Amino acid sequence: MKYSVLIIAALLIAAACIAGCAQQPSSTQESSAALQDAIKIGVIASLTGPASNVGTNMWQSAQIAADKINAAGGVTLKDGTTRQVRLIVGDDESTQAGGQKAATKLITDDKVDILVGGYSSAVTSAYQQIIAEYKVPYIVTGASSPIITHRTDIDTSYVFHHCPTTDTYGEYTTTFIDEVVRAAVNKKLGAASDRPFRLAVLYQDTAFGKGVQTAVGNTITKKNLNIELVSLQSFKMGESDFRTQLTAIKAAKPDAVYIAAFPNEGAPAIVQARRDIGLNTIFLNVENNDNSQFYKDLGQYGEYAIIESRFSPYIAPAGAVAAAQDDFKQAYYKKFGTYPDMMGASTYEGVFIATEGIKSAGTTDKTAVREALTTLKMPQVIEAMKDSTISFSSDFRESSFDLWMEQLHMDAAAGETRPKIIWPDNLKTTEFVLPSWYEAGSSA
Repeated sequence: MKYSVLIIAALLIAAACIAGCAQQPSSTQESSAALQDAIKIGVIASLTGPASNVGTNMWQSAQIAADKINAAGGVTLKDGTTRQVRLIVGDDESTQAGGQKAATKLITDDKVDILVGGYSSAVTSAYQQIIAEYKVPYIVTGASSPIITHRTDIDTSYVFHHCPTTDTYGEYTTTFIDEVVRAAVNKKLGAASDRPFRLAVLYQDTAFGKGVQTAVGNTITKKNLNIELVSLQSFKMGESDFRTQLTAIKAAKPDAVYIAAFPNEGAPAIVQARRDIGLNTIFLNVENNDNSQFYKDLGQYGEYAIIESRFSPYIAPAGAVAAAQDDFKQAYYKKFGTYPDMMGASTYEGVFIATEGIKSAGTTDKTAVREALTTLKMPQVIEAMKDSTISFSSDFRESSFDLWMEQLHMDAAAGETRPKIIWPDNLKTTEFVLPSWYEAGSSA
């Protein structure tokens, strides 16, 4: 009898447990349900191929943003529901075909609510027809050719450009050359102030590189600058040997070389120029090269090179965004063991912009989100924006950043160079330096 009572009691307890389990979903079930209802953000990034260094940084930065948004409770819609953010990555493989495949899968198979990312302008422009066809809002955070939103052969009204264009930073850098570098070279030479500055451009033979090269020429003409383009040399995306182009540039006797390249191209170009060709000049670099791997690859040969920038893994301008940048950098380092780069920063912001657009629309309806992004005005996140606000222009849906110029100096503790801001005057922490080994193109 005693044993019968014990058996019956055990059976009752087991039944109660089973009933309880049936009524209470496990944490795994809850997590699965949350993911089913999550806002799906597709991230297009170059995880393989020549642009994989930057593309991986973009994807990882997006993850830091999603983690922060979800930790704060997610996104509340107009029906009162709060939803988590789920990221789905698409590897564009650094190719046009890969980009088309990634965009198609994210839109048709994964059914994302919005897209963020895109690095190579040539790759991004190749799948814009797919974006137009399915009318999916897309916040481009890396591809800098103005063609992304200026083109008229397809509908670009769902595309929003959250990075400076080649027109913008090409003009900015050329103006810096005229105002700062040209004056310093003339002073070193004891030359007349009207001596023409001799500039060479080494550029990637893509929409991105050609955009920079065109912007330089247009700026010289528009502002009537005393700059002479003495050599224009192009290379294919992913190329690693630049000695032929650099030899031609050296023969043209430039006062400086402006390089429009990805980090995995720009670093070896500078190393080969100084180590192999003996081209002892000032090298100016596009903002995407403010990347920790770029500094490693440059080594000692990067000293006194210049980068146009808006976010650096190693410094931040004094002001409102400094603390926010540090928080982002530390969160990224804690998770991935390295520091984020500039394209990572704009992609991090892109995820916040995407969720703010959805929150403002109150729904994931793509047309409503597109309309919300068109009139969006949100506080700057980690990069300094014009008027401290993220918004998109009414004509080409472009956001507007505050830029600066950095010069690299050797850091004995790091064993590689580190940047210091040299322009504009309200942000600079030191002066531009012409190194003792610098050789001008000519003394005339």
